[in-house]
Amino acid sequence: MRNAVPTLSSWHGPGYSRPSPPRRARFQWVDLSLKALFPFLLAALIAVGLKLGSFGAYLSLFSRQGCTAFLPALGAGYFLAMVLFQIMRTVLWALYRPCPLQNGPLPHLSVIVPVFNEGPMVEACLESIGSADYPRERLEIICIDDGSTDDSWEYIGLARNRRPDLIKTIRFPHNRGKKEALYQGFREARGEVVVTVDSDSLITKEALRHLVAPLLKDARIGAVAGNVKVYNRHDSLIGKMQGVRFVNLDYLRASQSVYRTVICTPGSLSAYRRAALLPHLEAWRNQTFLGAPCQHSEDRALTNFILRAGYYTCYQRTAVVYTLVPENYAGLCRMYLRWERGNVRESCVMLGYLFTRYRLKHRLMPIVEFFLSQLEYPMTLFFFGVLAASLAAYPVIFFKCLAALALISLLNQVYYLWLERDYDFIYGVIYSYYAFFLLQWIYPYAVVTVRDRRWLTR
Repeated sequence: MRNAVPTLSSWHGPGYSRPSPPRRARFQWVDLSLKALFPFLLAALIAVGLKLGSFGAYLSLFSRQGCTAFLPALGAGYFLAMVLFQIMRTVLWALYRPCPLQNGPLPHLSVIVPVFNEGPMVEACLESIGSADYPRERLEIICIDDGSTDDSWEYIGLARNRRPDLIKTIRFPHNRGKKEALYQGFREARGEVVVTVDSDSLITKEALRHLVAPLLKDARIGAVAGNVKVYNRHDSLIGKMQGVRFVNLDYLRASQSVYRTVICTPGSLSAYRRAALLPHLEAWRNQTFLGAPCQHSEDRALTNFILRAGYYTCYQRTAVVYTLVPENYAGLCRMYLRWERGNVRESCVMLGYLFTRYRLKHRLMPIVEFFLSQLEYPMTLFFFGVLAASLAAYPVIFFKCLAALALISLLNQVYYLWLERDYDFIYGVIYSYYAFFLLQWIYPYAVVTVRDRRWLTR
């Protein structure tokens, strides 16, 4: 059964407002138009792509450069590897099952909520946690205001006054960064299990019970990733595209969960076994990379510490959280740039222990996935460059590439359709073009600027 999106109607304080009706009305018109016209546009694109251009002509461009044998071999090898990789992931995704709720007493839970300039959304966040279906005597909420300069502290106070027995608050006099806020919360936590929830996120009523179930079932599991969905997915085109993309992250985390190596337990909603977390807290807090302090991607870094210690990490599809995402290009680029810098850094860290006996079981599949996934971005950039170079000699090849991109994207939307079963998969196809033409620069720029420790949104 699909989870209902939480509503803010009874949670927000004074001054909160959703996007204005005219904006929603305009986007609804675009939404309906895209859904009506998309099948015809896609069919036309594929027809044009198949009619125009020739991959034989495309490759002949390079025969003059003496690399005819190299490019087909490289392209075929890469294509075959990625097809096999996709099949492997799909089989694992199909085998995945969320852990059922466990019988017996639930563990004491500490929920950590770091806040910076979140405004009324933080009150809704705290209320969603406070009203969760979890025993009051086994729950505590620790909210850390990381030096907010807006009215966030007032909204935190409203939530605390409503539930003084559950919510403990800490206020930093100035901004120290999300990692420091989390660190303070971890130190104050008394629960057997520590949960992180971002202050721009709302959990569903049953999320906490489902989130701790894998930890109760298997003592070797050190961390559990929740199922992150987009709260504001209906407010903009970018929100729509991100809504589909976040659902498709289920495919990635579910497949990784089968061999107990979810490589990133997201800050939006994750649970950590206290015994697995505390021994590495100081090392995580003081982590450096190439001489620079690691200030962002704290969730991916924390997951690496848990994995390297020999624990397993898994994904719980039934533990759902809804989070806000950027609604414009600049905000989206800042978010992705922060993520990619963290991925570059933590991939290097992961490589340092993948070939050791860091745990007893499930060591082969993380190695296979690591190397194939690391090839994805460089090869995409390579073929993007080849496409750009060939356009001058064979402009019509552009249409063939657009058609190929549409077909590949449609295949990727099978996972979305299976899980959600609605027409919004269209925005996943649109996002493929959006990312291919407008976001390619982020990965190489992240590699070059990996030591940059700015949060970009703080």
